[in-house]
Amino acid sequence: MKAEDIKKKLKRSKEKTLTDKDFLSTGSTMLNLACTDYPDKGFAKGRYYLLVGTSSSGKTFLSLTCLAEAARNPNFNSYLFIYNDVERGAMMDIEKFFGKKVAQRLKVKHSYTIEDFYYHLDRMLKREIPFIYILDSMDALTSEFELAKFQKKRKAHEEEKETAGSYGDGKAKVNSQNLRQAINQLEKTGSILIIINQTRDKLVGFGGGKTRSGGHAMQFYACLEIWSDVKGRIKKTYKKKEREQGKLCTLRVRKNRVKGKDRTIQVPIYHSYGIDDVGSCVDYIISEGHWKKKKGSVKAHEFDFEGNRNQLIDYITKEGMERDLAEIAAEVWKDIEEAVAIKRKPRYV
Repeated sequence: MKAEDIKKKLKRSKEKTLTDKDFLSTGSTMLNLACTDYPDKGFAKGRYYLLVGTSSSGKTFLSLTCLAEAARNPNFNSYLFIYNDVERGAMMDIEKFFGKKVAQRLKVKHSYTIEDFYYHLDRMLKREIPFIYILDSMDALTSEFELAKFQKKRKAHEEEKETAGSYGDGKAKVNSQNLRQAINQLEKTGSILIIINQTRDKLVGFGGGKTRSGGHAMQFYACLEIWSDVKGRIKKTYKKKEREQGKLCTLRVRKNRVKGKDRTIQVPIYHSYGIDDVGSCVDYIISEGHWKKKKGSVKAHEFDFEGNRNQLIDYITKEGMERDLAEIAAEVWKDIEEAVAIKRKPRYV
């Protein structure tokens, strides 16, 4: 970093204190808790968020559910909804899953190169109208470097010549150059950027496991980095055969600038419904022993209810007690966080 850049950074005014109006729910109470320790706060305005995960692990559903939450939050009435569907893979019924308001407000873009994405993002930022921008996904973008390399190889092939090999697609460099500038502009307008990234298998010689593309800048500048994976399939037996209803997805907040905690939660996502927020809260409360489950029957004392899991979920939704459920889940979460916290006098006062 040049000396002038360092001076500018030091001269920047302090970030404003965030209030309740500055936060957007992710649409998942449990993910909100993992991000901020609050049941209704997930993503803050003026920040960039990175969603990384395996195929069909809920990344697109989660990002679009954020738009549904924004559509019913008055603090986001002036926001534009931009969905850069690079993969051209989101073919679900937007109105059915995310509501009529999202379907009406959603602007769809199809970038081809990473440069095109940043040029479009820059144009939107310069309009100084706040927005929520989803890029789906970084992996599906090509780059001017990659296109030029292809043309060079094609020409060499046609002329029966050999070309020097080169690895990489140039996107890491472009991200490093452009994300920094975008972050500063996001804060000025209060806009939210969500970038989706696919996982890749590491080579065995590099320790195995999962990694992602796009370079270090994507993680470095992210306010939250969330990794998703499929834990299992949700099935129902019908006519003596098991039929898949959806997937149980694991969401891990691996980087957290808000609370600094690494937390993991589980969320059911159904093909015909989307994110099951009520089901995930019920499962969490049971798993932590706050509600006792015996022989398939759950005793939810706050609701004066006893029955199986599905009956309890139906009861909560029919009675309109989703908010009460979220508060119970938050209390259980808070009790656990307080129990594992270090209780000592402050080192500095």
